[in-house]
Amino acid sequence: MRISTILGALASLSMAGAAWAQSNIDNPLGDLEIIGAPHADGIAFQPATTELARDIHWLDNFVFVIITIITLFVTALMAYAAFKFAAKRNPTPKTFTHNSTIEAAWTIIPIIILVVIGAFSIPVLFKQQRIPEGDIVIKATGYQWYWGYEYVDEGFGFDSFMIGAGENRLTPDVSAELADAGYSDQEFLLATDTAVVVPVGKTIVMQVTAADVIHSWTIPSFGVKQDGVPGRLAQLWFTPEQEGIFFGQCSELCGQAHAYMPITVKVVSEEAYAAWLAGAKEEYAGIAPVAPSIQVASK
Repeated sequence: MRISTILGALASLSMAGAAWAQSNIDNPLGDLEIIGAPHADGIAFQPATTELARDIHWLDNFVFVIITIITLFVTALMAYAAFKFAAKRNPTPKTFTHNSTIEAAWTIIPIIILVVIGAFSIPVLFKQQRIPEGDIVIKATGYQWYWGYEYVDEGFGFDSFMIGAGENRLTPDVSAELADAGYSDQEFLLATDTAVVVPVGKTIVMQVTAADVIHSWTIPSFGVKQDGVPGRLAQLWFTPEQEGIFFGQCSELCGQAHAYMPITVKVVSEEAYAAWLAGAKEEYAGIAPVAPSIQVASK
């Protein structure tokens, strides 16, 4: 009798803990900070929270420097030519037809510039395309107009709809739904009723496909974007380095409600993820938490 009582108590505690963690994760503004989100009048990238995103930001800055130098050089050259060869300074036009040195230079120098850009950009591209073995594998399927997620190795899945789906403007009812989920009105068109939950520091492999037309799964802060094509299974990967909430949106024009199928990813600690996973298995697959066994020494 005593052993069964202890087992029952432990099982209750385990389920309560999982439920507490689930509610804690489902409240995005409780412990998790919104990190990856667009901002009004923003012109910069969203914060980079993966190695892939940092590579992209560095490459963008690198190419921007090269483009700036070229632009300044060409502008200065045009200004010099306009001033030096103005008609009032050169009433008699020049009669030469070509200059072999200059022609060779404006052919060779752009080739060198392109080779330099390629030497730095191709490794960044290859790093994105070399899919490592994932600690967690999630299949994302695009539908008109929502996302379905399947945790491949865990045996469960769920659909993710925009909070306020069917509305193209913020109404009092939608505002109340956002507040109930722990969001503010600023997250309208970004927040979903369920989110992809992953642990920080783990390699996540997303298998991306679509059920009807082409969709595209992206999280800007992770530096990832992959089209989902019906009948094909593509992959992307990322390793989140910071806990928080990250938003994305379908990035392939997919029909009338294309603007209303956002993506929400919550990056949590390993402990919180384990607790959420136990609750998610029970909720979506009917797999009840297993109570720990107790060894009783015989007298």
